[in-house]
Amino acid sequence: MSLSLILALAWLVAVNVRGMFPSRDHHWRFAYMMMAVGAPILAFVWWQEGTWYAAGLLVLAGWVMRWPVIYGWRWLRRRVGRKV
Repeated sequence: MSLSLILALAWLVAVNVRGMFPSRDHHWRFAYMMMAVGAPILAFVWWQEGTWYAAGLLVLAGWVMRWPVIYGWRWLRRRVGRKV
């Protein structure tokens, strides 16, 4: 197993474990931090393993961090002009 996949799996485990505990800000600060850490890991996976592994990691990250994805999708729809 390559270093990029090990880092990606460690990132997924860290996000899952942190999500199990309560937070006053509903994990938003942690989500921003993990997005900042996850983007280079995603690029590293893409560079080392290829497009399909990176796409799989992107789907898994979206599954784990679903609220930032939902809010981002709603924001994008508002910007395009469709009502939510």
